[in-house]
Amino acid sequence: MNADISLENELVQLLPLSENHVDILWPIAQEMDLFQYGSNDISTFEKLKAYVDTALKEAREGRSIPFIIYNKMTHECVGSTRFGHIDPKNKVLHIGWTWISQASRGTGLNHQMKFLMLCHAFEEMEFEKVEFRIDERNLRSRKAVENLGATLEGILRKNVVTKNNFRRSSCCYGILKEEWGQIKEAKFKDFI
Repeated sequence: MNADISLENELVQLLPLSENHVDILWPIAQEMDLFQYGSNDISTFEKLKAYVDTALKEAREGRSIPFIIYNKMTHECVGSTRFGHIDPKNKVLHIGWTWISQASRGTGLNHQMKFLMLCHAFEEMEFEKVEFRIDERNLRSRKAVENLGATLEGILRKNVVTKNNFRRSSCCYGILKEEWGQIKEAKFKDFI
């Protein structure tokens, strides 16, 4: 599994995450509580460094492919995302761990980068399924994933402890390889 891939279009570039990116990501991490709904904590520089170290360890083990998100219009790094829980045997992976700057929200950048990731997962990696797991309370992220064409498959009840010790329930969304062509045409026709 190649963890050194880069994905890009006219608006966004996804570059391999490295430990050198901690300093670049730190101002974005300070903007808000980016992991209000998640189990990860990047509220201090040390915790952000540990978060990046974990992502890179998983990449070396073939379990994830982490990226920084570079906005080509503003010429700045605006966050991070990754492929995770990579299961080569069953050809299933998750897209998630996505956090972007406040200024980048609502600009269409997230939709474009998810398009790049879905294309890569289905067309280059030839995976059979892409999954998304989202806190049941996170309506903004749920709507964004539904706008990608993902189907709500069920809810895992109280399966993750968040950083503030709340036991959350996770909505499980998925896109199957055989659905991708129709979804690509319907949801991303402006990108192809």
